[in-house]
Amino acid sequence: MAVIDGSTSKSTLRHSLFRSNGRYCMQLVSKYLRRAPKTISCAEFCRGVTAYVRKHYRHSQLPLLAERPEERMCASAVIFSRVSREVWMIGDCQCLINGELYENPKPYEQTLAEERAAIIRRELSGEFSEKWKEESGEFAYAREQIIPHMLETMKRQNIDYSVIDGFPIPMQHVRIITLDFRPWEIVLASDGYPFLCPTLQESEQRLDHQRRTDPLNIGAFKATKGFLPGNNSFDDRAYIRIKV
Repeated sequence: MAVIDGSTSKSTLRHSLFRSNGRYCMQLVSKYLRRAPKTISCAEFCRGVTAYVRKHYRHSQLPLLAERPEERMCASAVIFSRVSREVWMIGDCQCLINGELYENPKPYEQTLAEERAAIIRRELSGEFSEKWKEESGEFAYAREQIIPHMLETMKRQNIDYSVIDGFPIPMQHVRIITLDFRPWEIVLASDGYPFLCPTLQESEQRLDHQRRTDPLNIGAFKATKGFLPGNNSFDDRAYIRIKV
């Protein structure tokens, strides 16, 4: 069982004509996982999925992609292996195991979210009002200000943190949670849920409360983007609950 979350591309380079880079990578990871033997280990999965994604790049692009990680397609995944009785967390994802929250965030994400929140708060105080524009309900200037920093942090992917992008995954940044043979209730989810709860209904209610009370995501929960008008979420979300 797995939740696979494609990352929003910050590049104009497209690796598929008809899909975004994040969606394409998500589909490749899903395809590989469906064909993987049930006895595969986490390390074997990481090596295998890396090779599978890599072969879908054009060979001529590999030197560029080695130098510029932000140009790669990219995904995160949280996977439960029934045979190994392990949960594998590769990239920015989350899970609940018998009600206990486990996360594997990018190391710079919270700092950038704090920076964006500070910019918006200054704007709300009127300090930078002449520089600002409000676009589609979100303060576009704040997002624009942190994009260069986001691109810089992406240069450290699969160095300081793990993702699936067709390049070697550092196993020290893959979180592995081993379960014994007691009954367990497991929730696997993408990071589109700011507050992960034991049921989908509760998680959706907390998300809706966030939308209604802090649509810019600059309060108790801070993110690198906010809700857009008409959207009931600020990011892709997926949620699955299983009992083993």
